[in-house]
Amino acid sequence: MKKIAFFCIPAHGHTNPMLPVAAELVGRGNVVRFYSFNEFEKKITATGAEFVSCDSYLPKLTKQEELGLKNVSTTEMTIQDIRITLNMDTFLDKEFKAFCPDVVYTDSVCFWGKLNAWKHNVPMVVSTSTFAFNRQSAQYMRNSLKELADMIFGLPRISRELKKLKPYGYSVESVLSLIQSDNKTDSVVYTSRRFQPYAESFSEHYVFVGPSVFSKAKPNKDKARPLVYISMGTVIINDRRDFYGKCIEALRGENVDVIISCGNSVDCGAFGALPKNVQIYPYVNQLDVLSRADAFITHCGMNSVSESLYMATPLLLYPQTSEQRAVARRTVEMGAGVMLTDDSVGGIRSAVREILNNDKYRTAAEECSADFRSCRGAAGAVEFIENAPHF
Repeated sequence: MKKIAFFCIPAHGHTNPMLPVAAELVGRGNVVRFYSFNEFEKKITATGAEFVSCDSYLPKLTKQEELGLKNVSTTEMTIQDIRITLNMDTFLDKEFKAFCPDVVYTDSVCFWGKLNAWKHNVPMVVSTSTFAFNRQSAQYMRNSLKELADMIFGLPRISRELKKLKPYGYSVESVLSLIQSDNKTDSVVYTSRRFQPYAESFSEHYVFVGPSVFSKAKPNKDKARPLVYISMGTVIINDRRDFYGKCIEALRGENVDVIISCGNSVDCGAFGALPKNVQIYPYVNQLDVLSRADAFITHCGMNSVSESLYMATPLLLYPQTSEQRAVARRTVEMGAGVMLTDDSVGGIRSAVREILNNDKYRTAAEECSADFRSCRGAAGAVEFIENAPHF
């Protein structure tokens, strides 16, 4: 039996893959203490892990800071991660001394998890919810001019914040050392070696376990007519009422059924009377819908793309960030999706027809599904964590 401390940022796409791992660890007799945020409490306690709330350590944000986070500003997210680490310092110092974890399992961009593992000399395993990125695989990241400007002009602010960590015993050379993959850090990656770009460039410290999901369901596409599922994620950049509206118009009258999951940022009633073939909800059981869907219009979050391919559903790819563009590019390379380059009503309609009328996308998605299902999943991650550190 081991005591394992879990850490994650307040984001569904980063937290969800960690949940089956927590459940598997608890099922094997380990003690898991999961440091997270109140909106995830029910999901975490359902795994059998002990939930520890960290909401009180979130900094109060100015309107400008809130806007930066909503626009997925790398600078703003980095600065807030540093501030949360400082806010949690005294609390986590007591927690580490009282709980005495044998292993820290922390999300790859959760600074307070990583820094406290280093500070307290506890073996660390990194939970990687997207691709593992090194100098080679980072070529898949194509930053927009806006993203490049944000990083360049944000560096002085980040440097000032990093200096505040040193008096608290956190030794950080640069922000890259906090976020970049290296071949010495034990890491769990929730994809297959086949899907990971440049997988051969990563050392044995990396284990590619495939998608970490609770569902054992298999794809079942047997129904009267095709189902198109649409979601731009549940947090941050999903406030896309304009895009959802164009999707509704594009598929109005088409011989398809449509399910839209729009999160809390969009009022489901704002679209007025919906066509008979369209249903819209704040949230759905995404794996259940994807098991039946024939096409998925997505923002290309790694979690969403992995779940779609796990359920053999080809994708219409509409990435919004550099990380999502990397996932979209790899999906296109695997033949399982089409990039949405024209987001007009006509462009969306044409792209959906291409996906539905060309069997090559379905076949490629089925191949990806078979590949993902051949991976060890949560059980493989657990064995890797239980045997950390790896030499």
